[in-house]
Amino acid sequence: MNESKAGSGGTPEEERSQAGAAARGKGTMKPNGTKRVLPPEEHPDRYALSNELHARPFEELRAPVDIALYAMVTGEGTAQGDRDHLFRLCDRFGINPPANEANFFSADFGPFRLRWERHSEFTSYTVIRPREGTEPFSVPAGDKLPSDWFEELPGRLLVATQLVLLGPDDPDPDQALLERLFVPASLVTSHLSGDSAQVWADLRIHPDGYNRILVKDRHMKSRKAGRMVQRLLEIATYRNVALMALPLARQTSPKIAKIDRALAELTSKMAETGSALEHEDGELLEQLTAQSAEIERLASATAYRFSAAQAYYALIDARLHELREEQVDGYQTIGEFLDRRLGPAMRTCASVSERLADLSRRATRAANLLRTRVDFALERQNQNLLHSMDRRAKLQLRLQQTVEGLSVAAITYYVVGLVNYAAKALKDAGLPVNPTLATGVSIPIIVALLWFGLQRARKVIHRTEGADGG
Repeated sequence: MNESKAGSGGTPEEERSQAGAAARGKGTMKPNGTKRVLPPEEHPDRYALSNELHARPFEELRAPVDIALYAMVTGEGTAQGDRDHLFRLCDRFGINPPANEANFFSADFGPFRLRWERHSEFTSYTVIRPREGTEPFSVPAGDKLPSDWFEELPGRLLVATQLVLLGPDDPDPDQALLERLFVPASLVTSHLSGDSAQVWADLRIHPDGYNRILVKDRHMKSRKAGRMVQRLLEIATYRNVALMALPLARQTSPKIAKIDRALAELTSKMAETGSALEHEDGELLEQLTAQSAEIERLASATAYRFSAAQAYYALIDARLHELREEQVDGYQTIGEFLDRRLGPAMRTCASVSERLADLSRRATRAANLLRTRVDFALERQNQNLLHSMDRRAKLQLRLQQTVEGLSVAAITYYVVGLVNYAAKALKDAGLPVNPTLATGVSIPIIVALLWFGLQRARKVIHRTEGADGG
């Protein structure tokens, strides 16, 4: 009764310790006494990677059994809360709980067997017990769970499925029974795995809140029965998880159409030419940037859901392939039904995702083109500004040269005046100096000295500016 199995996340360290440090060294012994040689160092994830291949094993089922599966959407980062809730059930029944990081657990609780699996965004609880009741689905397997614990399951219910596995000795369900158990218009059935079993389902939620799957075991061993039932339950779960992307796609599609129209109008304005529209380039670029931001917001909000839908759809396709369905005359197989309804939904999600990606590429190209045009216009304005500055510099140089000439004349006037005063003073002192002659002779000398002085000062300034620029 206390048999339990835990996987994925809890066992690598335990198995590593059981293997022992000697098994990872040189010169260790195999059980038969032969010598085993291993490298001294191993990859830290060696055991975890190997154990991952054996995670989530199939149950061994012996018909007849009743099974109920509940998939609760809890979101990412809530695994510990799910484990804590499971720990409380284990404590109540005296069952060894799973490891702290386990994502899988299976144990016999006495009245029922519970299989617990933690996925990236949802957690599934599968209850297995021997058949009760005369008619299939009359007594849900989940009624063996403690009601208070069951009502406090974390998350929101996405899938509730009842599966009844009839034994080889049980009679095949007749048409009247099938019409009571299922909606005849939606009934699908097929032979599975070389006619080792037959399945009936209508993929509807019945008044009791459950989907229903009826399986007749014709000649399956317990392990094969466990694999087949697990595949059917995974298909029932993954199809709903995959379809979670469809409402999001329907909500996003009108927004994409609105952005598409706005982007088309912006690119149309960009195509218009003429200098009158150049002042609008900056405004167009702002609008394009806003549209690009909205596209990226939608893409980031939908990327995970759409990629998850495609991943789950691929898993459904793989599980259907593993069932090896064979058609029963007059009925659809599960694969045909899902291909007719689930396939278009997944293609819708893929189409919306691709439209978003295409819009992002178009907006990026348009923004790059407009940014190039704006940069070119700015460069042309800069060139015009440089030409204007060059003209101003030339005018300023001419003005400066004119001022320098006037400055030479003005300075010459004042210096000549000083020379005249000095000559008169020398004459009054008794020296033979002619003030008028001295003044006249000094004029060209003073002009020449001033001119050469200005030229030398200009050369020194230019030399200094060249050295600072270098």
